[in-house]
Formats: sequence, structure tokens, C-alpha cells
Amino acid sequence: MFKTRKLNCGVRIVMEDNSYVKSVAIGIFVKAGSVDEEPKYAGISHFIEHMMFKGTEKRSAKQIAADADKIAGNINAYTSKELTCYHIKTLTENTDKAIELLTDIFMNSKFDPAEMNRERNVIFEEMSMCEDTPDDLAYEIAMGNVFDGNPLGPSIIGNRTALKRVSRNVLTDYLHAEYTADSIVVAVAGNFDEETVCELFDKYLTGIKPSKKEKQVKDVKNPPKCSVRVKDIEQSHIMLATRSISLGDDLYYAMAILTTILGGTMSSRLFQNVREQKGLAYSVYAMNHGYSKMGTFMIYAGVSHSNIHKAISAIKHELDVLKKDGITKEEFEMSKVQLKGNYIYGLENVNSRMMAIGKNMLLLDKYYTPEEVISEIDSVSSADIQKSIDMIGDINTYSGALVSDHRAKLKEMLYE
Repeated sequence: MFKTRKLNCGVRIVMEDNSYVKSVAIGIFVKAGSVDEEPKYAGISHFIEHMMFKGTEKRSAKQIAADADKIAGNINAYTSKELTCYHIKTLTENTDKAIELLTDIFMNSKFDPAEMNRERNVIFEEMSMCEDTPDDLAYEIAMGNVFDGNPLGPSIIGNRTALKRVSRNVLTDYLHAEYTADSIVVAVAGNFDEETVCELFDKYLTGIKPSKKEKQVKDVKNPPKCSVRVKDIEQSHIMLATRSISLGDDLYYAMAILTTILGGTMSSRLFQNVREQKGLAYSVYAMNHGYSKMGTFMIYAGVSHSNIHKAISAIKHELDVLKKDGITKEEFEMSKVQLKGNYIYGLENVNSRMMAIGKNMLLLDKYYTPEEVISEIDSVSSADIQKSIDMIGDINTYSGALVSDHRAKLKEMLYE
């Protein structure tokens, strides 16, 4: 059963009660991510997320971890392009302690300058790890290319030069400007007492600035762009990206079905033809990322250096066949079943449910019941699939990124 309320402190709360479980997942979602940052302070949202766990007025960083362990709590956070989330999962009997702990780090973190300097170095190491993880690097480059000039383009983690500029005053000014009551959603899923949860959040979240002006995201559309990064690695990593649909688009589930057919499962076209039949890649898949106002469709393949051209040709062939012949009825029905199955499996995980309802409420100002989701999947038509194919079926609309041991001619391979 779902319920939404606006608390006296101005924060919205969305709750999904699942009384058959004995746990609860709780999240505080903030509409503040990398799209909200000034370029000179790129990565500040992610930096704040890290610093929230480095000590409050009454807890050290070590005590935060210990107090989570005392209640069998899994506490963590993440930053994305459009939001930051702080979350904890615990046993139902420890709901009140979990809320107190989560809100303590959210409201009372000290942001000690010495801790900031230490954590900055930790993030620098995280940046190095991304540089040394070629598939992640290919993803970041492709995102930068397809959203060149758009706030969605820059990396969530930022860069070293920008992060060095973030002083304590800069960090707290950004926090107070962006972490406002109208930009915060609390999400709770599992077995819990509704009134107790609402009373506790109202108590602990009092005093947050009421509102902020909504930013207008400037969408700059540029021609497709290709980039090659040379590194001393054993395998080449290809990432292709084109514009797609937003999170709340009417074609959201049609695109999800098409993504499954093209590269979402072991029976998908890319997996069967690029890997199984041609043996060109161990890992090959497609994914669709929807944001609040736009999205991107991406295809990835990890191949040997000598097979870059063959793999790109194989991917292009699959897109050409998709554009020319569409999909079969069998693929259509099987993908619907697959999508519904994955969704239903997710219902059994209170953490997944909390994440879904929190994100949707924050970015779309609504949540979806299981019945609505299943109905949306069932109602996808052949015409919806065709509209989705028209959107992602032309290789000439794709930007590309290649991380390899040599400067291969990616642009020529893609558009020849």
C-alpha cells in the first residue's frame, strides 16, 4: 500500500508498506547532482555525499559506522547526474534508530577542513580508479560526447582542478542553496509504522531552507562526436551513444522492451550475434538511461584490439537489420515477459522498492504502483516499438568512444 504526505517541515515523504517482511529501507533523496554544479566546482555534489559520513556534532566517522553495525544497518549513499541519495536498510525493530542515524549525518555533519583534505585525496584515488577501468572510462567519454555542452555531459565525480577549489565555505554554501525542503523526498519501503516514521522525520528535518529556484537546463544539440583514448590495456572498449527518451516519456517501456531485445539478455541480438556466432566479444550489451528531461541509449562491447572494426561492423549490421525489419512477434512477447519478471523480482527487495519510489517522486513528482507498471508494459504497441526504433536505429546519430592500445580510426569505422 502506498501513501504520500507533506510533512510539517516541508519535505515530502512517500511510503510503501510491505507487512510481510521484517525489514525497512529508508532513503533521503535530494534533487542536487552534477547538473546543478558550476563547472569551476565540478564534483561538489559527490564530495558532499562523501563528507556526510566523516563526522557529525555527536558522532565520529568511526562511530557512524559502528552505530550502523549495532542495528544491523546497511548505510550508504550515491550521487547521480540529477540527485543525491542517503539510505539505510535495517530490521523493522530498529527503524527509529536508523532514522536518527541517517538524519544525524544529513543535518549535522561538521565538514571538518582536515577531513575534507583527507577525503579529497580519497576521491582523487577514485578518479584514478575510473581512469584505470577502461569500460567506465569509455562510458564517461561517450556521455561527454553525446551531451557535449549540456549539464548532463560532465562526469559526476568531477575533476582534480575543480575539487581543489572546494573549500569548506564553498561546500556549505552549495549545501544550503541546494538542499532545500522542496528538493527533498524521503522514501520508505518495508515493514514500519507510518505515524512513527513521519513524526521522526518531522522532528529531525526541521529547519531546512524551504525552497530554491528551479534551474532551466539548457539543451545543446551538437553533431555526433567520436573520441579515442590510448592506454596500455589488453582489450579495447567500445561505447556508442545516441539521444533517447526521458524518464517519464510515454515510450519509456517501449524503449525498455527494445533495449532488452537488442542487448539486454543472453538471448538478445547483440549477445547472440556479436558474441555467440562471431566470437568478437565476451561482454556486449545495450542500455537506456532516462533522465528527467532527456535520455541516452548506449551500446557497449569489449573486444580484442584486432577485432575493433569487425565488432563495430557487427553492431552496425544489427542496427541496420533492426531499422529495416523491426522485431518479431516472438521477441516482442518474450521481452515483455522478461521485463515484467525483472520488475516483479525487484518487488521482493525493499531496498529496490525504496529506490524506485524515491527517485520517481523526486524527479517526476509521482510514483508507480506495481499494477500501473505491469499495465504500462502490457500496453506497449508495435507502433511504440517502431517509434523507438526510429530513435535509436541510425548509426549516423551515434557518438562514439573507444579506449584502446592504439589510435584506431573510430569515426571512419562508424560512419563509413
